[in-house]
Amino acid sequence: MIACVILAGGRSRRLGGGDKCLLPFGDGTILAAVITALRPQTSALLINSNSDPALFLDTGLQVRADKLPGRLGPLAGIHTALLWAREIGADAVLTAPADTPFLPSDLVARLADAYDAGHAAIAASDSNLHPVIGLWPSALAEPLQDALADGIYRVRAWLDRISYKIVTFEAGAIDPFWNINTPEELQRARAMVSAA
Repeated sequence: MIACVILAGGRSRRLGGGDKCLLPFGDGTILAAVITALRPQTSALLINSNSDPALFLDTGLQVRADKLPGRLGPLAGIHTALLWAREIGADAVLTAPADTPFLPSDLVARLADAYDAGHAAIAASDSNLHPVIGLWPSALAEPLQDALADGIYRVRAWLDRISYKIVTFEAGAIDPFWNINTPEELQRARAMVSAA
């Protein structure tokens, strides 16, 4: 079983604050596009967010806040994902951010092919590593909690402590891992969807 957690914990400062994943996009929201991409690829799907769970009711998905207090960033979301995976009996969990609406349809399959119990599998597009998009062994929950306690808050710094494999996807006309951070990027992404 491959479980997946959508990380929706960002504060979206460059987009005026709030939950940017709930902004209109295509026929729904940015988050809806991410869910549409991931749902057929996974057997269990969860949203990680520190916002009011009621905001996500129409997704039909369970929402969990970070297990650790203090809004420590994406690594705290990955930690929460690892604990949830273990709780539901999954040996690994895929994480992806809620602001990446162009995720590839073979994301899980390709990461799973590279994954083994001793290594995480991390997505890249061309030469760009996307460390939040990865398939992680649930056994990493305690080492990650220790890293957070040591003040490690950046995902790349966490990767320096573990063993992982890189899985490279072709970027093409649209980088499949392109994330929306600014009003300009949102406008461009909406234009891409309209033109498709």
